[in-house]
Amino acid sequence: MTEEFQASEDHRGTPEAPGRVVTLIEKSFWETLVDSHASSADRVWGAAYRIEASRVTEVQEYLDIREINGYSIQYTPFWPSDRDLPAIKCLVYIGLPDNPQFMGPQDPQALAEDINRSRGPSGENVEYLFMLEQALSGLGKESGDEHVQDLADRVRNIQAWMSKGEMNITEAAVVAEARRVRSNRDNGHQEEVED
Repeated sequence: MTEEFQASEDHRGTPEAPGRVVTLIEKSFWETLVDSHASSADRVWGAAYRIEASRVTEVQEYLDIREINGYSIQYTPFWPSDRDLPAIKCLVYIGLPDNPQFMGPQDPQALAEDINRSRGPSGENVEYLFMLEQALSGLGKESGDEHVQDLADRVRNIQAWMSKGEMNITEAAVVAEARRVRSNRDNGHQEEVED
């Protein structure tokens, strides 16, 4: 599973306002979490790169710095999209659940709002999300990620709403909910109404 469970304080956010980035998690662990997405994909799409032997040390030193904020090196099998090819053992940087940057699931709308607001030394968190969405959907006919797509769509909706000069998204959501639910003080309960 890929999930936006990992905080990014050093690239797509700051310690005061962490961005969110994806990490891989075991499906068995994901199934123990309360997540608003009802299902998980049977596979995770990605790309594997073969590094020339003469550049392995250079590339790994670079990645060790880039992925320092909560990620650890793991080795995992990678199955090419051509199912006739054998699995490849790959080095992968994964944010395991016991690392301090692992944040776990969050309400998707709140997560989209956080992503929309977050910026760090490597740029805006939305740029990361949109590039991830494009990369995942471009890997093959069946590629893509339902969770990433959902978040990207939510962020686009937030941006469209905000570009119309609306109040900030959180305030707007509160106002919309307040309009939807009217308190009936006479009998002490809330009554749902349609606008």
